[in-house]
Amino acid sequence: MLLVQNLGVYFGGRYLFEGVSFRINKGNRVGLVGKNGAGKSTLLKILSKQQPSSEGEVVFEGEVTVGYLSQDIDFVQGRTVWQEADSAFEQLVEIQERIDFVNKELVERTDYESDEYSKLIEDISHYTERFGLLGGYTKDAEIERILIGLGFKKSDFHRSTDEFSGGWRMRIELAKLLLQQHDVMLLDEPTNHLDIDSIVWLEEFLQDYPGAVVLVSHDRQFLDFVTNRTIEIANRQISDYKANYSRYLELREDRRIKLEQAQKNQDQMIKQTEDLIAKFRAKASKAAMAQSLIKKLDKVERIEVENEDVTKMSIRFVDTVQPGKVIFELDDVGVAFGDHQVFDDVSLYINRGEKVAFVGQNGQGKTTLSRCIVNEQAFTGNIKHGHNVQIGYFAQNQAHVLNDKLSVLEEAENSATEETRKYVRDYLGAFMFGGEAAEKKVSVLSGGERNRLALCKLLLRPFNVLIMDEPTNHLDIQSKEILKRALQKYTGTLILVSHDREFLEGLVNKVFDFRNGQVREYLSGIEDYLAEVKAGNFREIEKGEPVVKVEKKIEIKIEEPKNELSFEEAKEQKRLKNRLSRLEVEITESEQKIAQLETKMAGGSQSQKELDDYHAAQQELETKMGEWEQISEQIV
Repeated sequence: MLLVQNLGVYFGGRYLFEGVSFRINKGNRVGLVGKNGAGKSTLLKILSKQQPSSEGEVVFEGEVTVGYLSQDIDFVQGRTVWQEADSAFEQLVEIQERIDFVNKELVERTDYESDEYSKLIEDISHYTERFGLLGGYTKDAEIERILIGLGFKKSDFHRSTDEFSGGWRMRIELAKLLLQQHDVMLLDEPTNHLDIDSIVWLEEFLQDYPGAVVLVSHDRQFLDFVTNRTIEIANRQISDYKANYSRYLELREDRRIKLEQAQKNQDQMIKQTEDLIAKFRAKASKAAMAQSLIKKLDKVERIEVENEDVTKMSIRFVDTVQPGKVIFELDDVGVAFGDHQVFDDVSLYINRGEKVAFVGQNGQGKTTLSRCIVNEQAFTGNIKHGHNVQIGYFAQNQAHVLNDKLSVLEEAENSATEETRKYVRDYLGAFMFGGEAAEKKVSVLSGGERNRLALCKLLLRPFNVLIMDEPTNHLDIQSKEILKRALQKYTGTLILVSHDREFLEGLVNKVFDFRNGQVREYLSGIEDYLAEVKAGNFREIEKGEPVVKVEKKIEIKIEEPKNELSFEEAKEQKRLKNRLSRLEVEITESEQKIAQLETKMAGGSQSQKELDDYHAAQQELETKMGEWEQISEQIV
């Protein structure tokens, strides 16, 4: 489908990557991985023809269509969500216009015996068949399925896209891409603006996708569920693994051990050769041999092993004044947007030194409550800050307020205090801006690099309370590990809004669960919280599993739901409901097929094939209706 040959990108005096070659085949679901700034997004843009390469080429074999999830949204103002999604079907709209034109001609013309009239009948048959093959008769059902899968309600369909936030508009852009059914789909961080329900739905969609998928994501679970191949960009080269992310880590570690041994052997060989050169140079009779060895050494391709050790990277938190015992006291806090009550009657305490997680579905108010605490959001009730509380707040859009005209070092120094200024380069190094990377202009940083710099700036100031909203968005796994290690050593009070279970494990000691307009407190870490609600991961939490009520003495009472289905029964019910939904689409298609055949045969005599097709379609419809009735009776 798609062939990459000797691809290279060169700018800023160095290669981002070079000599990259690989093939993408139908059914490949590729995870593109590597450190932030390694060139993952650049490679996607080249594959989508949005950016040229410095050398090499991308060959599209046959009539291959490529779709790319761009971070730049360009919507037509005034369109509704439905209209914007419907715009994905440009080819169908064109065919529908031709069908309408031919139908109008057939109604108005009376020259039934003419060649022109016969040609119109042939055209309507061709266009109608093409329309059906491209999904024209199921288009509306497909739009509805994908919009709902991505978290939209039916009541949102006819709202203007202007009313939605950037994150929700990105979901519309993703919906359009999924609807277009490209041969190759390129996705750059598709889960960044999705809640867990939508992520799970997208995983299932991509698992069944008939074309090829190439995606960049730092969500390890998402990569494991979706991908069957991993391409790593490291040291300006790529390594191709026929495995999902977790298996790739195992294979890469094996490869790393072998590379380190090979590097050790090579270093030894180079040292011996250099010793010989030094020895032969001193003798005129051996000068030619010394030159020969020098040329041989110049041709040696040095083995590079990427640094993966984050344990040596550390951040020194600067001492600050100690606050009072109670950091925040919330009493009967509520927030409403118009008629929509986000949450109400929230009363809680956060004490000095606690590390707290806000978890729950998008739209339940986690970010909103964080903004209330830092006085960036109006609310009812009362929020009291404790004595000597100094808050550092990291918002989801924090990376957008950097000064593009400054270098990374200058931007960090502007945030440092007199006390932390001497540690600026250490902090930047911990967030992988060591050496020349600290001199780069902010304007050329990738999204992940900007996020790292914004986090670095926050940690350079002496706050005794940190409130961080989705700090791991855009961070690669190594950057997340650096940040996690820093926060584990942090002696202040921490509030984290996050869906990233792996990041929260071993970090937080209290959890607030946001659900159905209420906030419940769990006096435990994330592991115990998940165990208490009988859930192995956030996917089950987000789907509304039974909630544990924690009493003051941390006595846990689990409310058992009445008439709860067993796991196997629930699984079978889900399968039946999925089959029922599919049958409804197939029944609609059969009815439309019968209607087309009736229209075609209404013009005069029918061939035997047309009659056979008509009877077969009726029989097919009858069979599907029978199955639909049978399954309907089995659904609880």
